[in-house]
Amino acid sequence: MPRTQSAQAKTTQVAIVVLPPVSMSGVAPLIDALRLANEIDGRALYRWQVLSWDGRAVPLAGGATLPVDDAFGDGLCCDWLIVATERFQQFADYKLFLSSLARVGQRTALVTGIHHGVWWLAMAGQLSGYRVSVNWETYQQFAEQFERSIVTQQIFEIDRDRATCAGGLANVDFMLAMIAREHGPELSERIADALGVGVLRSGEERQRIPYVTAPGERHPRLNDALLLMEANIEDPLTTDDIAGLVGVSRRQLERLFRQYLGAMPSKYYLGLRLSKARMQLQRTSKSIVQVSLACGFSSAAHFSNAYRERFGVTPREERRNWIAKQHGAGLPYAGEPRAGAMIEPPDEV
Repeated sequence: MPRTQSAQAKTTQVAIVVLPPVSMSGVAPLIDALRLANEIDGRALYRWQVLSWDGRAVPLAGGATLPVDDAFGDGLCCDWLIVATERFQQFADYKLFLSSLARVGQRTALVTGIHHGVWWLAMAGQLSGYRVSVNWETYQQFAEQFERSIVTQQIFEIDRDRATCAGGLANVDFMLAMIAREHGPELSERIADALGVGVLRSGEERQRIPYVTAPGERHPRLNDALLLMEANIEDPLTTDDIAGLVGVSRRQLERLFRQYLGAMPSKYYLGLRLSKARMQLQRTSKSIVQVSLACGFSSAAHFSNAYRERFGVTPREERRNWIAKQHGAGLPYAGEPRAGAMIEPPDEV
């Protein structure tokens, strides 16, 4: 329940755990929102610390580094735990991190995953039975692996003592929604004004599937067609099916795709399915046959030929190259975790 303001407002202790890879644009909105809340309200509503797994500065995209206050560990006590990263990437001590995350999460009043931080929370068993906002890139994979979570494509979800955000620009909307939840919409709106933010988006707004059309040029029927393609990877629709469902003729649909995307619907759809297949080959332990079926290919030979034509390697070579790359970096290859459980959790978790 939101807390009412008082002269002696309780200070919320926030711990922001940052895991590479991450960019300053992914971290700065979290800190700026908390800082401005304090400055505008005039009270110490929030105190925060930035943590990394090992206590070392976190490398940022572009070559800079993010200083941190401490290392994350079992002894952490906070009111609000945030895990932020922009890509799921295992590291040498990831099992220890998961066990600590599980223990700290169990005793923390509010736990949040930003962008691919939701994967780490799910692996630590923190999101079972909750509504979870998952970035569009890994939406389907997450839904398959964590069947106990209620996966959505909203820009963020706030469900009881768990909150998740798809990342990117949605970080601003999410943080201001959280501050409004705690301290009222007026403070949130004043922070938005200070940041130069226009209309704030609610958590009910869906993520937009990116594609190469300029702002202001998107056609609503094209939007609908892309959403249908994204939602029907395993059982692909025909071009005629899509045209009928969005309310245009096949010829009109083909014209829209040529105009905005420079490709026919069938070619774009195939590329979308192959991109999903590549992600699953690299990040899951599914067999190649399972990947081909999950991405709408009834024939393994057709899948292999289409994949090689698109990426220059066969699916088997893609996986072999990825495993070699992971091992070369000293990282274990285990694929993404199965439904809601940690990978080989220590006995004490």
